[in-house]
Amino acid sequence: MKARRGNGLGRMRAEYRFDYSKAERGKYYKRLLKAGSNVVVLDRDVAREFPDSASVNRALRSVLKGKPPRRRASRAARTREKPRAG
Repeated sequence: MKARRGNGLGRMRAEYRFDYSKAERGKYYKRLLKAGSNVVVLDRDVAREFPDSASVNRALRSVLKGKPPRRRASRAARTREKPRAG
């Protein structure tokens, strides 16, 4: 006689049970828009050349070594609103 297989909920630990009816949609959406994201999506042909993120970082750092350092804008210039057209 074969053992009956259920949906697995009975075997799942309590800490992994999540009540999706109490979930809040887009909870972090506004914060992500405000703070920005550090995720960069590479084109497929470029991604094929890099096996992992460490190799991408090494390549980018080697490119940046040859560039002159960026001048940073003063704090006042960064927080000043841009004039609106119109």
